[in-house]
Amino acid sequence: MDAVANSQLDPGVGSAPAIVVKGLVKRYRDVVAVDSVTFTVEQGSFTALLGGNGAGKTTTLAMLLGLVQPTAGTITILGEDFAQHAKTLLGRMNFQSPYADLPRRLTVRQNLTIYAHLYGVSHAQTRIRELAKDLDLAPLLNRPLGELSAGQRTRAGLAKAFINTPKIVLLDEPTASLDPDTADWVRAFLARYAREAGATFLIASHNMLEVERLCDHVLMMREGRIVDTGSPKSLIAKYGRTTLEDVFLEVARHGAREAVP
Repeated sequence: MDAVANSQLDPGVGSAPAIVVKGLVKRYRDVVAVDSVTFTVEQGSFTALLGGNGAGKTTTLAMLLGLVQPTAGTITILGEDFAQHAKTLLGRMNFQSPYADLPRRLTVRQNLTIYAHLYGVSHAQTRIRELAKDLDLAPLLNRPLGELSAGQRTRAGLAKAFINTPKIVLLDEPTASLDPDTADWVRAFLARYAREAGATFLIASHNMLEVERLCDHVLMMREGRIVDTGSPKSLIAKYGRTTLEDVFLEVARHGAREAVP
């Protein structure tokens, strides 16, 4: 997929990183879900957050969205302290997950209209038509979400994630429930959006081939900590494997070969 492979942009050269996380901790009584996590996401990059179930990915994303309050640590987004400027920053961000469904009784258009108003989008219906064209949703706009297939609901959720033309997009399993052809097409859409909007993506995924093809940096999580980082190619070479999936399995089962300081 050359369009994706060649889409890694560098609009943030010489500017502040899109996301800077330092010493992030989330503790639930005696359980530490996220343990002193520190990482940087450069502007214009596609960064993957990888780890097995319970590694801390979802909790980390939730803290970046203000859905979960950190126990300790700081989050800086687009050069501003998230704790102090969350309301303003969230207007420049968006999120999609197949596990956070839109209201199923509402039509796709109604759902997108509500979110457009919540984000203060001007000319909401024009924006909805643009996204419907980009994500092949035009025939589905007037159908209730509950009548759609899982893959169609995923595309509707992606439309919601781009309704406000965000500069930072957090995606959890962005191509879940999509057939290979549609998933490839969605990846091309993400790459094109990054190019046109200068956007930054942080993606949690279990699709290792997708990460290899789309992402230029990987954060490996295990037991609440970042245990290794690097490009997909550098991690494959470091572990002496042939695919990122093999690296993922080794880290998930045995830990990283060399922990990140």
